[in-house]
Amino acid sequence: MSGRPARSGAAAGKTRDRILDVSLAMFNERGEPNVTTNHIADELEISPGNLYYHFRNKDDIVEHLFARFEAGMDAALVTPDDRLPTLEDIWLQLHLVFEAMWQYRFIYRDLVDLTSRNRKLRMHFARILKRAGESATSVLQGLVRAEVMRATRPEIDATAQNILLVTTFWMNYNVVRGGTTEKTAQDLTHGIFQVMMLIAPFLRDAERVHLHTLAQAYVRA
Repeated sequence: MSGRPARSGAAAGKTRDRILDVSLAMFNERGEPNVTTNHIADELEISPGNLYYHFRNKDDIVEHLFARFEAGMDAALVTPDDRLPTLEDIWLQLHLVFEAMWQYRFIYRDLVDLTSRNRKLRMHFARILKRAGESATSVLQGLVRAEVMRATRPEIDATAQNILLVTTFWMNYNVVRGGTTEKTAQDLTHGIFQVMMLIAPFLRDAERVHLHTLAQAYVRA
């Protein structure tokens, strides 16, 4: 007979979700390296043994949170498949991507450390970057076909890579340049604005005017 106590599936699932939710909040607030499973158990007012019933260790918790993040990014990176993209599509996609990044910001705060010590996370983050790069390339190619912008294939490839660079490291850059670790309108909207400005030089005149009109809210933020 198993030494584990009998638990209903609903109760166990609720406890697992609570552990993940509290862990996410603590990782975001303190940084993942500064939070232990004992800290998480104390915050939840449960025993470490109860926590280990649901998760083997802290890495197991991190991997489950990363799976949630990956699902959110997959949803954010969906592009229209029944029409050519527009500038508004890019605004929306960037909003969704930055919101997902903010919700799981501990991943980006400790990205190098997390991916260097956990091969599984490194592989999955590489998959996210690949998917994001393909999405950016597809959208830029669609804008060219729609005659919204002019760009060669090498220019599209380079711009897609630059979009990944700015997006991936924006929050860290914002902190080290004197920004805040707390969420403000500037944290997300200025990052989105910087990404859109990577596209601006390739837009046709009318679309560039339209872009700058859309960007006014971000410039004022």
